[in-house]
This record gives sequence, C-alpha cells and structure tokens, in this order.
Amino acid sequence: MQFTLLHSDKETSARTGIIQTDHGEISTPAFMPVGTLGVVKTFSPQELKDLNTDIILGNTYHLYLRPGDKIIQDAGGLHSFSSWKGPILTDSGGFQVFSLARLNKISDGGVEFQSHLDGSSHFFTPEKSMSIQRNLGADIIMAFDECPPGNVDKETAMKAVKRTNKWAESCVKYLKENPPHYDWDQTFFPIIQGNVYPELRKQSIQELCSLSRCGLAIGGLAVGEEKSAMLEMVHLCAEHLPKEQPRYLMGVGKPADLVRTIGMGVDMFDCVIPSRHGRTGWLFTSTGRVMIKNAQYARDESSIDEQCGCPVCQKHSRAYLRHLFLSNEMLGVRLNTLHNLWYYHQLMKQIREAIEEDRLLEFREQFYATREASPRGLAYVEGIGADMTRRNGNIEKEKKLC
Repeated sequence: MQFTLLHSDKETSARTGIIQTDHGEISTPAFMPVGTLGVVKTFSPQELKDLNTDIILGNTYHLYLRPGDKIIQDAGGLHSFSSWKGPILTDSGGFQVFSLARLNKISDGGVEFQSHLDGSSHFFTPEKSMSIQRNLGADIIMAFDECPPGNVDKETAMKAVKRTNKWAESCVKYLKENPPHYDWDQTFFPIIQGNVYPELRKQSIQELCSLSRCGLAIGGLAVGEEKSAMLEMVHLCAEHLPKEQPRYLMGVGKPADLVRTIGMGVDMFDCVIPSRHGRTGWLFTSTGRVMIKNAQYARDESSIDEQCGCPVCQKHSRAYLRHLFLSNEMLGVRLNTLHNLWYYHQLMKQIREAIEEDRLLEFREQFYATREASPRGLAYVEGIGADMTRRNGNIEKEKKLC
C-alpha cells in the first residue's frame, strides 16, 4: 500500500491524498461505510460502487463468529465471498470484545469472552486476531487493542496503553512469521490509545510509530468522553503522527465532527451513523437533520434536501418516505440509507475540493452557518464550538515524536 500526499490546505492542517491498494485507490479524506458482516445493510456491492464508495469496513469479531473466517478463507477471502472488489479494512475485533461480549476477562495474554450470539466461550489473542484477518484478506488490517471507556482513571488508561503497545508488537511478529494467504498486500495499522490523557497519547504514539509502515489509527475516542476532550486528543495525535502516513480516526462520524477533525489533519473515518440512522429515520441534509417520522412531513411533497442530487431526492417526497418508514417497508430503509450514504460521500468530495482550493475555513463557516440558520440544524452544531484549529491556533504545537 502507498499513500501519496496531494495537497495541504494553507490555513489548516487538512490535506488531500490517495491511498493506493491492490484493490484500488482511496481518495482522502475518506469516509468508510461499515459493512460489519461483509455487507452494508440492504445494499449490494454494485450499489455501493454506484455511490462512489472507495472502501468498506468489515469486522473481525463478527465474521469470526459467523459465518467463520475459515469459511471465508475457503471462498477466496472476503472480497470474493462478498463480491466487493474494492479495498476493505477489517477492524481487529478488540472494541466488540470489550463492548458486546459478555463476561470478558482481560489478561496480558488476551481476552476471554462469551459470544453475544450464543454464549459460547472464546479467547482472542493478538495472534488470533491477526490469523483471522489473514484469513479474511482485507487490504488494511487493524491491531488488536484494549479500548477502555472514556471515563476511566489515568492508571487504568495507562495499563491499557501498555497492553495495547505490547499486543501491537505481538501482531507485527505474527504477521512477519505468517505471510498473506492471497496475492495482494495487507497493511497493518497500529492503534493509538491513551484515553483523554495527553502524556499517555504521546507515549502510545512514540512506541507504535516504529511498527507502522503506512498508516496509524487514533482509537479510544467517542466512547463516552466529553466532546472537547475528544477534539483535544485528536488534535494532539494528528500533530505528532507522521505526516507521510494516513491517519485514521476510528468510530467518529457525525458530519460536524468530520469537518472539524479533517481540519486537524485526519484522513480516514468510519462510522455506522449514516446506515444506522437511515434505519431509524434520521436523514442528513445540507441544513441539518430531518426526522422523517415526524407528523410535519405527512403532506410534505418536497424532497429531503433541495441541494441533494441523490436518486432519492430526485424521485421521492418526504411524505412518501414517511409513509414507507411508518409502514415498516424495507424500501424505506433502503432509500433512507441511500440518501445518507450519498450525503456523506458528497460531503467528503466537497471537503476535498475545498482543501485543494485552500478554502476549507470558508467551507467550514458556510457549513455551520446553514445549519445555525435552520431550526433543525441547531442541534447539529451544538457543543462543537466555533473555531477550527489553524496552524497558528491557540493550542501550542509540540515537537513531532516520530
């Protein structure tokens, strides 16, 4: 895998680039739809491609439990099994082991847990996670890490950092001793931990940079900490991570957060928000959100968003989409999700264009202004703050650690 930096914005730390994998190119900044079980719910691979999706995310924990990584390996890997021919990133399963599995027991050797499906017992080690990801055959594979909640004390966070860094070393050792099963490259991303403690974040970066060939992830955020603390940690990490490698902010996906953290230098994002919110009737627009189930849309013949060029907005009214949603029609879920994914990909395209033209600050100001002017947009920007980190901003820059 290769990352080419194309352009850096003159007033922020935002940049555009291209990630070249053996399964295709990824334009950055990039948003990755989540296909936990090898599928973005209700969408075929061709439909995702038609939406200009460059890369999707699968999950090691879920695919290990069903259908099983050996079944996927026998089918030729996740690309062949799912018929998605573009790049794939697989999460290591660490977050799901800690958040979904019952009765997990953590040790330096790994995590013992019970499946959330049937209660069966399993034991994940760094080596086990890497073995599963070798079988799945994703282009980008993630380190097995410990992700504590956002409100833990410093001692607990420190233990998680030490364990995560030790596990990352074990992951790299396993990958060196066990080459890929397929004729394409798999790139390993270490995951930065440290909770909301700056010195722990810097320690994690310093120890993990040597294990990274082309990409690092910022993990352990959006897990219950204050928004201001999350943004501070993203800024700190982006300032200290290697500029020649892509930076991946895990699990953060609200549009306003994307706009803000791209300005800090983040290149990659994933989140279930556009698809999950589509299933619950929460639609994203250029002026904020539309809760399609609300009674005010019962006779509303306008489109979801007059500024949107997606097939849903070109053909269907809010009234019709409300009817489908309240009738529990599967078509309603598909149309809602299609619109949301289109919105996200268009937002990223607009951001990339703004960076290339050195006008990201102008774009950001317009982004907030349209939402603040709309009653339904007020909640969209609440708690975000008004300023975007500039290169000469108030947060003092420190020497890059690697």
